[in-house]
This record gives sequence, structure tokens and C-alpha cells, in this order.
Amino acid sequence: MSTRAPSSIEMLKRLVAFDTTSRNSNLELIRYIQSYLDGFGVRSTLVPNAEGTKANLFATIGPEAEGGIVLSGHTDVVPVDGQPWDSDPWTLTETPDGNLHGRGTCDMKGFIAAALSHVPAFQNAQLKVPMHLAFSYDEEIGCLGAHSLAERLVGSVPRPRAVIVGEPTMMGVVNAQNAGGGIVATFTGFEAHSSMTHLGVSAIHFAGDFIHWLNELQEELAQRKHPHLDTVPNHTTINVGIVTGGTAGNILARECTLNWGYRTLPGDDPWEVQRRAETYIAELLLPKMKARHPDADITLKRRSFVPGLLPQENEEAARLALQWTGGNRTYAVPYGTEAGIFRGHGIPTVICGPGDIAQAHQPNEFVARSQMDACDAFLRKLIRWAETH
Repeated sequence: MSTRAPSSIEMLKRLVAFDTTSRNSNLELIRYIQSYLDGFGVRSTLVPNAEGTKANLFATIGPEAEGGIVLSGHTDVVPVDGQPWDSDPWTLTETPDGNLHGRGTCDMKGFIAAALSHVPAFQNAQLKVPMHLAFSYDEEIGCLGAHSLAERLVGSVPRPRAVIVGEPTMMGVVNAQNAGGGIVATFTGFEAHSSMTHLGVSAIHFAGDFIHWLNELQEELAQRKHPHLDTVPNHTTINVGIVTGGTAGNILARECTLNWGYRTLPGDDPWEVQRRAETYIAELLLPKMKARHPDADITLKRRSFVPGLLPQENEEAARLALQWTGGNRTYAVPYGTEAGIFRGHGIPTVICGPGDIAQAHQPNEFVARSQMDACDAFLRKLIRWAETH
């Protein structure tokens, strides 16, 4: 059995070294965590994906009792492709200003590292309620792994009291987040020589019409302000992230695919954007395409959906987290996390973790050493609370 616990920064160095970009397997990292926990006598359970190429992990430390606290984080990170890094993104590098650079330092291996570094402290404490660790895969591509993780967790342990999702919030307590939808739109046209545009249908041109419509919808939605929420931006947002299509510059494109999505403010209809897109396509855009050629088509396929988080659903978790941070207010954020998935299973959930979301997905991503220290302090207060409750 291990006798020495690494510091949170030592553990972060180990975790950053694993390239867990979402397109890759996370199993090497998960097996490392499992072995680390085994070294302290902590049993863990894996929840693999259907292909067996990725896995969630959960573990419990302390008594088998209700009222435990779940410390949740995702193990995958976004790509570094094409980004101008000043250091190796897979090597933790500290700069003189105390910033710890590396892919995933902020989003969100910093929180996982802090939780793991405190495993011996959890064991040595006289816990009256358990600490649950819940680490997922594929959060960055639609929170795909968290659904099975939450189901397995809820079905395997006595009901927890709260979930802390450790996304970067500068250790502020977030109790409201946007819902988010990811959609793939596929435009099918009819090929023709580019000098004979009257004989074919360019899938790319009509995809462009759809993007223009999304831009106009975005302008409309931007006028709906929600002064009771402190999110920035303070409105529903739309983004087209990937556009692919066409075979040559002198051929009308037969196919064009848009990978797009939206983020809806808490309390707004999370299905409005998709519903309006479906109506626009069915009533206006697709008939125009079919008038050019009957084989033309447009399909929308939902890629992912991340439920939102509402403040009134998470008052208990927020009250506890504020005790452990020493804060006096909660926040709302415009991005989506796995928090809404855990809340969907009836567990009060908040978001609270080290780092600034502005650093997430950036070249030279970093978390400040001071933020890791604040997260360590948070966990120490959590332990003291768990010894008395």
C-alpha cells in the first residue's frame, strides 16, 4: 500500500502527461488512476463505452451511507492541433508567474488531480459520510460518458447529498448553466459541371443559406436579455463549428455537412433553436432545393444534448460549497457541463473548480498555482465537514 500522497501539483503533472484528447482512448489514464487508488486500498469500478475503448471510473471512500459528496470531473481534453504552444502541451510547465501550463491543466485535470491527491486524507479522516469520485470520458464532445456514469453511480451507492463538478470557476460556486445542443446538418445536392448550374444543386450553396439563417436567428436571440442572470453573453448563442463538403472547384457539391450547436440560457426553452431550424428547413429551404432537383435533401441529426442547470434545484449543494470556499454568492455560466446530467438524477449539483474558463481550449492553457492551493483548501474544509456530518 502507498504511504506517501503526491501533492495536487505532482498529481497534475502525471495526469497532463496522458494525451486524452477526445478522439483517443482514455483507458491508459483511467488504468493509472485505478492503480493509484488500489495502492491506497480503494476499490474502483469502471463503466466502459459500448466499444470498450473508453471508460468512466467511480470509487467510494468512507462509510456506506447516504449523504455523501461526489467529486466529479472529465478526463478528456480538446485537441492541440494547429495551436501555437510555447511549451510541450503534454508536459506540465510552470512559468515564473506561478502559472502551470499544459493541456487540461485548467479544463479540467486540475480538479481531478486535487481530488486524487487527497485520497489518503479522505481515508485517514473519521468520515461520517462517504466521498465519491466520479471521472468520465467524452465530455468535450457532448458529455457522452456522464450519462452512464451517473446512472451507475446512483444505482450503486446510497443517495449522495451533493455533486461538485470541478470545471474551472476560479473556485466560485456556480449553480446555473446553459443547456446545449449539438446537431449535424447534412445537405444533399445534385452534381453538375460548374458552368451548368441550372442542371444541378450545390449542397454547399444551400448550406450557406442555412448558415445565413442561423446568423439572423442569432441576432434575434441576442435581443432577449436576462438581467437576473450574470452570464456573459447574456443570451442564447449559436455556433457552426465544422463545415465539410465538395469534391472539386468546378463541380456543384453533392454533399455538405455542418456540425453546429447552440447554448440556451437557464429557464429558456432548450428545444426552440432546433425546432425553428426544423421548421425553416421543412417549409422554406428544402422546397427550394427540391424545386431544383427532386433528389435533393436535408437531414438534421442530434449529436448531443447537455441539460441546463437551474439555481432553485441546487440550493443544498450551493450552501455546502459556499461553506467550503468561504464565498458569499453564487454565479451562472454560459457554458455547459455534466452538472445538468447529475441533477437529472435528482442530486443537487454545483460547479466549482480551479482555473479560469477563459483559459480552456486555448494554446498555452494554464491553471494558476494559487488556484490549485485554493482547491486544496476547499477539500480540506470538505473533509472537516464530512467528519462532523
